[in-house]
Amino acid sequence: MHIGISGWVYPPWRGVFYPEALSPKKELHYASRKVSSIEINGSFYHNQTPSTYQKWFAETPDDFVFSVKCPRYISHMRRLNEVETPLANFFASGVLFLEHKLGAFLWQFPPSFRYDEEKLDHFFRLLPRTFAEAALMAKESDRLEGDYPEEIRKSHRPLRYAMEIRNPSFENPYFIELLRKHGIALVFADTAGRWPYMEDVTADFLYLRLHGDEELYKSGYDDSTLRWWADRIRLWTKGRKPKDSLNLLDEVAPKKERDVYVYFDNDIKVRAPHDAQVLMKMLKVPPPRAELS
Repeated sequence: MHIGISGWVYPPWRGVFYPEALSPKKELHYASRKVSSIEINGSFYHNQTPSTYQKWFAETPDDFVFSVKCPRYISHMRRLNEVETPLANFFASGVLFLEHKLGAFLWQFPPSFRYDEEKLDHFFRLLPRTFAEAALMAKESDRLEGDYPEEIRKSHRPLRYAMEIRNPSFENPYFIELLRKHGIALVFADTAGRWPYMEDVTADFLYLRLHGDEELYKSGYDDSTLRWWADRIRLWTKGRKPKDSLNLLDEVAPKKERDVYVYFDNDIKVRAPHDAQVLMKMLKVPPPRAELS
């Protein structure tokens, strides 16, 4: 189980989560020793650089995990139209330098993006499935900043993708079938009832984003609500599902244990770090080993 926060650079967190005297340059170092995973969201707004990813890798414990929010230029601006070069640019930006700390890639789509099976099927087929395939795609970039070393270029380590939707048109079984066909995880996104919520398992892992149960990006989760989530997560990771699971289709895959990524995005009132740490304790997820030394 990988449990943590979405992003880590938030000025209001100083004096609440981060010590007042902590240098801003040390915030990732500090946060990565309090939660077991962080979702990088700066990559959503613009491509990062190889040196940045290498720096983040070096600053975090060896058993730490990052997930990466993919570029809005592809999902929101190009809306998946002619995205071969932008995809190559993204993978050429250095994201593979996260190496074994790379968890899953998150593709988030805007509320105005409607279900389009043909477009999504084409896009899913474009996505590289291993480090080696992604490094090869990076060579097609029109702004290549540097090549990956041989150990990355030849690695068959698999890549994982998750999709967060926000349009009611996705509430149909054909979408679930398409995700399962390509092994893309449907994001279970708690959005205070604002956008669709489904609990269909569509990949060999799960990806949860908790934005706030009563007020989007603001409200925290009390202990009883976190216990409710913890109970569900325990079942999902064991290949089972809650009795009241909100599914569009029955699960056809055999029951087996699954990894899970959980990120709190209720950051406005500085609730995300606290809620992540409480859920970690409930699920007995230890902090990274560096915290114990």
